[in-house]
Amino acid sequence: MNNILVIGSTGQIGSELTRELRRVYGGSHVVAGYIKGAEPHGELLESGPSTLADVTDAQLIADAVKRYDIDAIYNLAALLSVVAESKPRLAWKIGIDGLWNILDVAREHHCQVFTPSSIGSFGFSTPHDDTPQDTIQRPQTIYGVSKVTTELLSDYFFHKYGVDTRSVRFPGIISYVTPPGGGTTDYAVDIFYYAVRGERFICPIAQGTKMDMMYMPDALRASIMLMEADPSRLRHRNSFNIASMSFAPETIYAEIRKHKPQFEMVYEVDPLKEDIAQSWPNKLDDSCAREEWDWCPTYDIHSMTVDMLEKLSAKLCR
Repeated sequence: MNNILVIGSTGQIGSELTRELRRVYGGSHVVAGYIKGAEPHGELLESGPSTLADVTDAQLIADAVKRYDIDAIYNLAALLSVVAESKPRLAWKIGIDGLWNILDVAREHHCQVFTPSSIGSFGFSTPHDDTPQDTIQRPQTIYGVSKVTTELLSDYFFHKYGVDTRSVRFPGIISYVTPPGGGTTDYAVDIFYYAVRGERFICPIAQGTKMDMMYMPDALRASIMLMEADPSRLRHRNSFNIASMSFAPETIYAEIRKHKPQFEMVYEVDPLKEDIAQSWPNKLDDSCAREEWDWCPTYDIHSMTVDMLEKLSAKLCR
């Protein structure tokens, strides 16, 4: 990769991925793509170039690719699960129509494309424990439907036109940098904010409901590792299961209490979030990612909890 365009660079994952890519490849080689009303600011604006890059406008994407001589696109444009359920048509327009625009541009200009999928691409009929790489995917949310379509469309452009498409199925992402933005797994970020502030946490997910989670540094590293992987080793492309830790609310609560013994949590289950969570895997089998591009997480629930509490405490006490 010589020059990279990050679409959705000011979003929950995109804002941190853009910074990490600039650290790895140099600020001038990573362009922060944004939409009107979500312009970059601060370090994100000052550390490298930025440009308007709305996925619903194919000409804008093409112009950005030509202007900056882009050869790799990280496409992070999407509505998160709960938000998507309230705006299904917009979720499809951004997630699928937008991806088609990107893939068309990539086909013409010979760009790599990374468009992440999610654990949301699975459904109630999927095996929930050690969910296989290749298995039934029948989600019942528009978020999940769009993610499955993302995987299939990306594979189609690879097999039909030779576009170098790659992606991972992200678990819930935990970060101290970017606040939650409407995802089913966001409780696992919120809980740390309440713990650091010394407030009682009201958990919207039921006791015993397990979901795969990952600390943001590992999610960023996985994204870059896959894009740099030797294509001759990739038997799969869209999308790889990746895993790091799997837990239910009471597990992360107990882990935090080791460091914050006065912290309290009660349950007030959100029916929509709980229904979505119940349809997702308990734990993914990521053996294909480990075999095909040497994936291995750095953080587990213990090391992640220590780092989250330390970093978030510093952030909130500024």
